[in-house]
Amino acid sequence: MEQKKLRIGLAGNPNTGKSTVFNALTGLKQHTGNWSGKTVGCAVGSFSLEGREAEITDLPGIYSLFSDSAEEQCAKEFILYGNADVMLVILDAVCLERNLPLALQTAQMHPKTVFCLNLMDEAKKKGISVEVKKLEDLTGVPVIPTAARDGEGIDALKKQLLQTAKTEPQKRKSYLAQDYPALYDYMEESCNQTDFTEIPREIFYELILEGNEDFYKKSMDLGKTETDILEWMYRRECAEKILAEQGETLGGFLEKRSLFFLKQAEEIAKAVCRKTKGDRDVVTERIDRLVLHRKWGALLMLALLALVFWITIAGANVPSDLLMQGFQHLGITLRQALVAVHAPSWAEGLLMDGIYLTVSWVVSVMLPPMAIFFPLFTLLEDSGLLPRIAFQLDGLFQKAGAHGKQALTLSMGFGCNAAGVTSCRIIDSPRERLIAILTNNFVPCNGRFPTIILLSGLFLSAGSPWLSGFAVCIVVLLSVGTTLLVSAFLSRTILKGVPSSFVLELPPYRKPKIGQVLVRSLLDRTIFVLGRAVTVAVPAGAVIWLCGNIEVGGVDLMTHFANFLQPLGSLMGLSGVILAAFLFGMPANEIVIPILLMLYSQSGMLIEAEGIVQAGQILSANGWTWTTAVCAILFTLNHFPCTTTLLTIRKETNSRFWTAVSLLLPTIVGILFCILLHGIFVLLGL
Repeated sequence: MEQKKLRIGLAGNPNTGKSTVFNALTGLKQHTGNWSGKTVGCAVGSFSLEGREAEITDLPGIYSLFSDSAEEQCAKEFILYGNADVMLVILDAVCLERNLPLALQTAQMHPKTVFCLNLMDEAKKKGISVEVKKLEDLTGVPVIPTAARDGEGIDALKKQLLQTAKTEPQKRKSYLAQDYPALYDYMEESCNQTDFTEIPREIFYELILEGNEDFYKKSMDLGKTETDILEWMYRRECAEKILAEQGETLGGFLEKRSLFFLKQAEEIAKAVCRKTKGDRDVVTERIDRLVLHRKWGALLMLALLALVFWITIAGANVPSDLLMQGFQHLGITLRQALVAVHAPSWAEGLLMDGIYLTVSWVVSVMLPPMAIFFPLFTLLEDSGLLPRIAFQLDGLFQKAGAHGKQALTLSMGFGCNAAGVTSCRIIDSPRERLIAILTNNFVPCNGRFPTIILLSGLFLSAGSPWLSGFAVCIVVLLSVGTTLLVSAFLSRTILKGVPSSFVLELPPYRKPKIGQVLVRSLLDRTIFVLGRAVTVAVPAGAVIWLCGNIEVGGVDLMTHFANFLQPLGSLMGLSGVILAAFLFGMPANEIVIPILLMLYSQSGMLIEAEGIVQAGQILSANGWTWTTAVCAILFTLNHFPCTTTLLTIRKETNSRFWTAVSLLLPTIVGILFCILLHGIFVLLGL
C-alpha cells in the first residue's frame, strides 16, 4: 500500500538560513508560486524520507503570527488549515531570542512542531553556545542543530521530521487558560465542538477574540455560514464585557498575549545561551564601521552598486554579440528550410522578419545582462551587503513617505523591472508595496540601458568612453531622484499615509556559496523573466511585421501611426517616428532602436546597424542632434512599462486600475519632462 505524501511547513524569521535549509532538503526539486488570492510568493519542494515522499512549503520570512500583514496572515493560514503533518521552524543560533517568539507561537498553533537550530557554525565563530537539550526541555519541542550551508545536521533533521510525524500530537498550555481563566471558561461553555474541527480548540477561541476578517472568510470557505460568523461576533462582544469586568480591554488582552511570547523567549534564551566575543564579531564590527559610516558608507554602497552596473553593462556586450551572431546563422538555416518547403513569401516574412527577429533581439539583449546582474545581486544578498545598502538608503525613502525596503526593489529593477515588481513582496505594508510597484519602472532596466548607452556614446560623449560612462551614471542618479520624487507625490496624494518603521536584520558577513547563487539566480530569476519576455515577444513580432508591411493608400500602417504622433513628438523635441518606435517597442524595450532603424530605412522589417558609427549616421541623416538625443534618453528613462512588466503588475496588484496607473504615470512624467526640457532648449536657441 502506497504511503500518503508527508506534508511539511517551513517557517522562520528572515535571514535565519531558511532558504538554505529548504535547498539542502529539496535540492532542485522545487517550484515557486502564489497563495490563492494573494500576491505572496511561496516555494514548494519535495524530497525522500526513508522511502516516503515528502513535500515542504517554504512560508515567507516573518516575525510574528499576530499581525495583519499579507505574509503573516498567509503563514498563519497555512499553519492552521494547510494540513501539514509537521511544522519545521528555523531558529538562528546567533540571535535565538529574536527568533523564539515566532517559534513558540507556531508550536502553540500546530501540535507537531520541530525546531531547526541553524547557523551553529556562525554561532561558534561568534563565541555563542546553545544548550540544545535544555532548549528542548523548556519548549517541549524537539531541536536539531544544523549548519545547513555545509549540510551538517540535515540527515538528523530528516529523521526527526519523520519521527515527529509518526508521534501523537502534543497538547500545549494555552495562554488564555493560564492567565484568563474566566474568559477561557466562557469560551469553553459557549463554543460548540463542531465549531473548531479544523484547528485546536484554544486557538479557535483566540481567533474569535482577534475578529480577523480573513478568519471569517476562510471559515465560510470551509462551510461555515453567516449565522455562525454572527454567533462568533456575539461571543467576542461578550468576551469584551468579561474583560471589562476585570478592568481590561480586548486590545489589551491581545497585546499582552504578544508580550507573553516575547517574555517567554527572553527567559528561555537567557537560560540556554552562553556568549563570549568571537573573531567573527570583531571582523563584522570593523567592516560595519566603514560600510555603515554616516558619511562614507552611503558613498561606498553607491560605488558598489555602480561597479555592479558597470560589470553588467561591460560584460554583456561580448555574449550579446555572440548570441546575435548565432541567431543570424540559425536564421539563415531556418529561412532556407522555409524556401525548401515552398512557404509563401508572406509566411516567410511573418515568421522570420517578424517573430524570429523580435525573439532573437529580446534574447540576445536581455539574457546576457540578466545572467550577469542577477548572480551579482544574489552575491550581495548572500554576503550580507545588500541589507546594508537598504539600511543606508532607508532615510531617503522614509523622507519620501515610502518604505526603506524599496531600496532593494529599486536595485532589482535595474536588472529587470518585472523582477523588481515581483520583489516588492518583501514590503509588508500594502500601501508602501503599491508605491514601490508603481515607481519601479522609473529606473532603467537592462532593456533600456542599450538605448541609453548608444545615444550617450553617439551624441553626448564626443567619442570618449569615460564621458559616455559618466553620462550613463548621471542618468542612473536621475532615475533614483525621479523615483523618490514620484514616491513622495504618491504618498502625499492618492496613497497618503505614514511610512511604517523599517525593521531590518543585518546578518553577519558570509562567504557566498557560488554554486547555489548561480542556480538560484539563473533558474529562479533569469530564466523565469526571460521566458515571460519571449512569450510576449512572439505575438509582438508578428504585429510589428504586419504594421510595417500592410499598406493603406500606398503607406504602411506604422508610418500612418508615426504621422499621427508627429505633433506630440515635435512638442517633446522628438518626432512621430521616434514615438512610434517606443510604442511598438512596448513588448520589449530592447527592440526600440531596431524598430527606429526599420522606420528610417522603410525596410518593413527589424534591422540592426552594422556598427555604432553607421547607426549614428542613419540617425543624423534623419535630423537627430544632441538635443534630440537628450530628450530621447529622458523619455527612455520615463515612459510606459514593457508588456512583461505590465503583466507582472497586473498579477501582483490583482487590479486593472493600478495596472493602468502604472502605465500612465511614468508616461505622463516623461512627456512633461521632455516638453519642459525641449522648451528650455528652444528658449536658449539650442
